[in-house]
Amino acid sequence: MKKIIVGSLLTVGSCMAIEVGVIPPSVTLSGVNGGKVGGGSWSSSMLKGKVHILFYVDPDERDLNKALTQALKQRHFNRKKYASVAMINLAATWLPNVILESKLKAKQKEFPDTIYVKDKKKVVLKKWDLADDNSDILIFDKKGRLIYKKYGKLSDKEIGNVLALIEKNL
Repeated sequence: MKKIIVGSLLTVGSCMAIEVGVIPPSVTLSGVNGGKVGGGSWSSSMLKGKVHILFYVDPDERDLNKALTQALKQRHFNRKKYASVAMINLAATWLPNVILESKLKAKQKEFPDTIYVKDKKKVVLKKWDLADDNSDILIFDKKGRLIYKKYGKLSDKEIGNVLALIEKNL
C-alpha cells in the first residue's frame, strides 16, 4: 500500500513538470513573489511572439552556464525574433535580497535587451517543477511551447545544439 501511495504522489508531481512540446502552466510573478527588476509583474504569457530563452538561476550558480551566455552574445540574434529572460531564484541563496536586487538593476542596465525577473519565493520553480539551486535553461518557440530544457551545466556540444535550435525556430 505504501508503494502505491508513493508512486501516486510521484506521478502527480511529474504531471506538473513542464514538458517539451507543451505550453507550460501559466504563472505570474508580482508583489511579494517577485516581478521584473525594472518594476511591474512578469507572466509566462509573455513568452510568445518570439523565440525565448529563459535562464532560471540560483545566484550562487550564476556562472555555471556563462559559456552559453557568451555564445549567445556572439551570435547577435535578431531581437525582433528572439528574446532572453534571466529569472533569479532569490530564495535559493543566503545573500540578502537588497544586495542581489542592486546587482540585478546594474545587470539590467548593462544588458537592456534581457528581461531580468525576480522569483522571491520559488513560485516558478514550484509551478514548473524546475531544479532548485541550479542553472536551468528553457527555450520556448514563438507560440510559447517549451522546445528545450536542461538543468545544470551545458557541454560545448549542447551549447552548439541550443544555438542551432534557436536559429531553426527564428
